[in-house]
Amino acid sequence: MSYDEVEIEDMEWNEELQSYTYPCLCGDLFQITKDDLRLGEEIARCPSCSLYITVIYNIEDFLDKKFNNKLEKSNQQPVAVA
Repeated sequence: MSYDEVEIEDMEWNEELQSYTYPCLCGDLFQITKDDLRLGEEIARCPSCSLYITVIYNIEDFLDKKFNNKLEKSNQQPVAVA
């Protein structure tokens, strides 16, 4: 069970860590990367303790257009022509 649910808008982008961060009770920061978000990961972990939070976000905001196009193309079925 996660410690809390946090909206991605309430998190801060940390350029140095290359991840979204949110303050943890232990004094460190919960962290989640853009790559994690693109993969559908919603758990941000604290590297200093056992707590984690659930990140509330829209996955479509983090998907690349190239990635979306590949997904759409891969769902197409080949058509046999006689």
